[in-house]
Amino acid sequence: MSLEKIYGKENCRKRMQISAIETKKKTGNEQFLNAGSDVCTLRDFWAWAYSDLIGNTERGRLAEFIVAMALGITEGISVSWDKYDLLSKEGIRVEVKTSAYLQSWSQQNLSKISFGIQPTYGWDSITNEYDTEQKRQSDVYVFCVLKHIDQATLNPLDLSQWEFYVLSTAVLNKAVPGQKTISLNKLLNIGAKKCEYAMLYKTIKYEAAH
Repeated sequence: MSLEKIYGKENCRKRMQISAIETKKKTGNEQFLNAGSDVCTLRDFWAWAYSDLIGNTERGRLAEFIVAMALGITEGISVSWDKYDLLSKEGIRVEVKTSAYLQSWSQQNLSKISFGIQPTYGWDSITNEYDTEQKRQSDVYVFCVLKHIDQATLNPLDLSQWEFYVLSTAVLNKAVPGQKTISLNKLLNIGAKKCEYAMLYKTIKYEAAH
């Protein structure tokens, strides 16, 4: 007999409500279990899966971590389903975007620098529902450019090889309200503030206040 017949459809839905899983920060030393003589750790998996820091996917997560470093909020963990990428200690909602001249695949020319800025329907993890209004969810955007163009010495972990452009979401909404992508030149034209890593936190706070 089905659960719906036992409890009724509405009661069954209530009983099947599953809360979000709390993710605990891992150390990397955790081992795979029941693998016989294969002794591998979570760190082995991370090295296997995430060593390509130049490709678009992992470079994006790396850029988020770099901005989190600047904000002093790396003690927590990344939450992939939040409406925005980072939340500062002051409550500033930060969206991080990244682009690079060099890619991990073969290129005929350096890539053009552009970023995705499409408004989205925010998702509420408590109600498990999407917002009805499509908008940009953050207070500030940080556009991270891996500027280095010498393939032999390219190292995304060297913060001197990055540059950062910070812009309040309010300015972005006013200048390009429905636009899905934006070039670096356009960002500069509408007032994005260029800075190095050492000034990133201060620049984010300035843009959030203006």
